Amino acid sequence: MPDKPSGVEGFPMRSWKISLVLLNENDGSEMPATIFEKATYKLHPTFGDRDRLTRTALKVIKKPPFKISEEGWGEFDMRIIVSAIDKGGDHELSHDLNFQQERYEAEHKITFKNPKPNLLEKLKESGPVGAGGEENGVKPKRGDESAKKRKRSEKGVDMEKLAESLQRLGEEDLLQVVEMVHNNKTADTYTKNDVEQGEFHVDLYTLPDSLVRMLWDYCVEKLGT
Repeated sequence: MPDKPSGVEGFPMRSWKISLVLLNENDGSEMPATIFEKATYKLHPTFGDRDRLTRTALKVIKKPPFKISEEGWGEFDMRIIVSAIDKGGDHELSHDLNFQQERYEAEHKITFKNPKPNLLEKLKESGPVGAGGEENGVKPKRGDESAKKRKRSEKGVDMEKLAESLQRLGEEDLLQVVEMVHNNKTADTYTKNDVEQGEFHVDLYTLPDSLVRMLWDYCVEKLGT
């Protein structure tokens, strides 16, 4: 931008843009980044208060390709926070904004732990997901099961009956169960998402008491038992 001075000698004003896309793992083609609901760009403080609420140099874009267009004279390390759909969490990317080339690309890898159904389906569109299954928590040893069974029976929950009831639920109700487990599990909860087989495994004895009761009540509501 030769006609627009930067005010800093030796550093011409430049116009730059950034967009976010996904790469198809199968053929390397670009795909819309629909697994994200928003992208938050943390700009250099010299860009001023772009966000009226936080009064910081932030810019939030809520639609793919999450394109940002700015003008400036300096290079800096930019942080970009991408927020995944379906409560998939916030993920921070570090981007080196520089003017050494007119156009350049940077690849970043993001790992999702136990993605929920909607996010998982979107991830599948860009290539294989979770080969071998994603696990959470530590699978308990067999010696621990008897003590846990006694603990559950003391609280008035028949775990074997709960397991049987869960297997009788319809597909839509099971999706709701998976959602409940994801939203209420703890670090000790053992789950395994077997994408290739289309199966979701959970050890009921590793669930927190509140979640066990929640699942029990849900089964009673749906099945009447």
